[in-house]
Amino acid sequence: MDSIDTLIHARFVLPIEPHGTVLARHAVAIQDGRIVAVLPSAEASARYQAAEVVHRDQHALLPGLVNAHTHLAMTLLRGLADDLPLERWLTDHVWPAETRWVSHGFVGDGAELAIAESLRGGVTCVNDMYFFPDATARAAAHAGIRASLGLVVLDLPTSWARDADEYLHKGLAARDAHRNDPLLSFMLAPHAPYSVSDAAFARIGVLAAELEVPVHVHLHETAREVAEAEARDGRRPLARLDALGLLGPELLAVHMTQLTAAEVALCAERGLSVAHCPESNLKLASGFCPVAALLAAGVEVALGTDGAASNNDLDMFGELRTAALLAKAVARDPTVLSAHAALRMATLSGARALGLGRQIGSLEAGKWADLIAVEVGSLEQQPLYDVASQLCYATGRERVSDAWVAGRALLRDRGLLTLDEEALLVRAAEWRQRIRP
Repeated sequence: MDSIDTLIHARFVLPIEPHGTVLARHAVAIQDGRIVAVLPSAEASARYQAAEVVHRDQHALLPGLVNAHTHLAMTLLRGLADDLPLERWLTDHVWPAETRWVSHGFVGDGAELAIAESLRGGVTCVNDMYFFPDATARAAAHAGIRASLGLVVLDLPTSWARDADEYLHKGLAARDAHRNDPLLSFMLAPHAPYSVSDAAFARIGVLAAELEVPVHVHLHETAREVAEAEARDGRRPLARLDALGLLGPELLAVHMTQLTAAEVALCAERGLSVAHCPESNLKLASGFCPVAALLAAGVEVALGTDGAASNNDLDMFGELRTAALLAKAVARDPTVLSAHAALRMATLSGARALGLGRQIGSLEAGKWADLIAVEVGSLEQQPLYDVASQLCYATGRERVSDAWVAGRALLRDRGLLTLDEEALLVRAAEWRQRIRP
């Protein structure tokens, strides 16, 4: 028998790749943080001697969910300003609160709170865009979660930096400090076309090519953004970024609620990815991303929650359900975005959008063992005809029992193993008292 670190048995395994596959009574074998095999449980027990054997007989094993766009530290602003349009929400409430409160300590505490929520919801990889990325990097490393960290760039001053040059200087310094952590990766993150100049975008394009890192940007989020761009120079934001040479496989465009058929075709031609944040877009009435059209054109579409200040949670199970339902309504076609397709968007498509598709996002030999166990035996999920459908349409994040990142258990039986839940609650209460006494 071969000796391995961990063997996890489950009622079902959904490897995501090949697409639509469901394996009954299978196991995942893990050694040195990586998957060595996915095979029938009986065969696994005969082949492997594991230091730890985990049985999840009423569960499905699947890749950990990938939150392709969020602002982790903004969890401390959850519920601060609700039921407002994006422009008023930002300018009258969020930006003033950030100006007053955002600091290294705010970001570290907010990121830890958000990471705890994410892990308990089955998220094992987050793509963050926020200030003080060094504080988020430390929080992620402490928790053991996988994180892609956006190096934010704006032309506007904040508590983090004064101008685009300083944002880039500080961001790249954070990247250099943490570049040897195998769980951390980095993206250049210009905030949006309305807050970043052509000169800054051009420099970002050069740096992205030199450093071989992706670019992460809010794009075509609202009709007002697009209309104001056209009024300024006669071009829609997507056309402007294309002229600057930024549309390509390295670009992750977030939201994309305002797209023409020609722009969908352009996205496919350039090979960019889209991060769809359906619940945040619905709450802010920003519009509808044409997911069915993008997928039909061959565009990689991932899922994100956006920040908890506009969502108001980091619930990726809720997000994938909303995405599946909304896509059907927008396309007026109940066959688009099936349960399997929604699960793929929340896992492998997210990994690919972050440049991590060869490392995570599916349960395949050689990939990192980032996976979750989700209960499917509860009363509310019965009878169980189709496990993918139950995971998409009838399962909440509270059914996530376990999470592993690179083979390391971070959540077991709903309990966090690397974070102190009581301490997080105390710090959250302290911030709430400071921000709104």
